[in-house]
Order: sequence, then C-alpha cells, then structure tokens
Amino acid sequence: MKPRANVFAGLGSFAWLLVVGLPLYVVLSASLQPRASYLKGGPISIPTSLTLDNYASVFANGFLLYLFNTILVGVGVVALVLVLVLPLAYGIVRGRGWVNTGSFRLFLLGLAIPSQAVIIPIFLLINQLGLYDTLWAIILPTAAFALPVSVLILTGSMRDISNELYEAMTLDGASPTRIFFTLVLPLSKSGISTIAVFTALQAWNGFLFPLILTQSQSTKVVTLGLYSFINQYGANVPGLLAAVILSALPILIVYLFARRALVAGLMGVGGK
Repeated sequence: MKPRANVFAGLGSFAWLLVVGLPLYVVLSASLQPRASYLKGGPISIPTSLTLDNYASVFANGFLLYLFNTILVGVGVVALVLVLVLPLAYGIVRGRGWVNTGSFRLFLLGLAIPSQAVIIPIFLLINQLGLYDTLWAIILPTAAFALPVSVLILTGSMRDISNELYEAMTLDGASPTRIFFTLVLPLSKSGISTIAVFTALQAWNGFLFPLILTQSQSTKVVTLGLYSFINQYGANVPGLLAAVILSALPILIVYLFARRALVAGLMGVGGK
C-alpha cells in the first residue's frame, strides 16, 4: 500500500520553517544592505543592492578588540569554573555526612539568586579589591553565578558512574586522587562538555557585569560593543545586525562541535 501523505504535518512543518527562517532572513539581508535602502524598503523587503560596508564598519569600530576581550573572558570563566567544580562535585558525590549535603544545597540555593539583586554588593566588592574596569571584574562574578548550575550538572553526571567501578579501583589499591583522574574524569566528559558550553555561553552573552563593572574602551566586550551602533538620534540597524552575526559565529561554531556532548550531559542532570 502506498503511504498516505500527511498534509497537516507538512503545513505545520512549513509554518515552523517560516517562523525560524524569517528572522534569520531579516538579519542576514539587513546586514548586507546599505542603511538608506534598508530604511526605504523595510526589514522583510527583498534587497535591491548588496554591500559589505556594514561589516567593514563593524571592524572599523573596534570589533576585533571586543572579540578578543570576550574570548579572554570566556576562556577565563570556563577555566575557573572547571577548576572549582570538578573536585567539588566529586567530593559531593563520594563524600558522606551533612557537610557534603549542606554544600550541595547551598549551591542549589544560588540558583534562586539573580545577579540583578546583588549587583550593588558585587560592585562594592570589586571596587574594594581594585579590580574595577578590568576583565577580572567580569570573569569572577560570571564564574560565581555559573557555579550552581555547573555543580548540579556535574554531580548528576558523576552519580551515573557505577559504584562497582569505584569499588573495583579501591580494591586494586587506587587512591581517591587516582580514582578521580583515571575513572571519574574520563566518564564525566559529557558533563564537563556541557558545563564548558554553558559557561562559555553565559560569559559570551553577559551584559550586566560588563556594563556596571567596566567603563574604558580597552575592556569592552562584544555585548557592549554593539552599543556603538546606537545613539540618541537612532540606530544603524544594518551595522548592528552585521555585528550581531559576527558576534554569534564563534559561539555557534563551539556549539556545533559540542552539541552531542551537551545533550548527553543535560540528560544526566537528574542523576540516578
């Protein structure tokens, strides 16, 4: 028998394609149009002339410096979070007693605290430490707010490791440190990849900490650099969208390479 065509499913898929594809078309086409042509035709019009001047203006406004600062912030946040969360999650999973349970609950409590609610104490603390208007002023609070979710993800990933494997290595005379490096780390790659991608995204898209804790041109990141296309009289929408596309490309490439590990790590958040 010939399979019957599902018309409603096809129409639904086409409608969803329009929902996803139309914003992408608007962003890409606007970034390739002159500003006058964009203002005349509108966001969804078919471009009559294409130009790369918008991308050239993005680089002329210091985009490479903003990109370099953002990469430094992202690498610093990911490195700091991994250094702290790996032994912490291992101690929570393998430890016993109220100290480990209390530590885990304390980090879960951090999920309920928004950064906007504590931005003034953070500003005062960063200022007292002499880190204001430095990249460390962005790295440290961003890493701190990424720790609760990272602990939740990695403890779930480590709990999926069978107890028999721990017992077998213990009977072979392996120390806790050797178990951590030879057993736990290799079997927690999905959780580690998830944390790396999550914290990189959080650092890359961060706006509040760079806005409040930095002010000079040399410490600007990509999210603040987008402001250079907006002034009190209006916004250069094609230039702004060109900057958005360029700023999204690096993190999109990272996601494409780590998407399988990201999904696998998120599936193990709840643990056994």
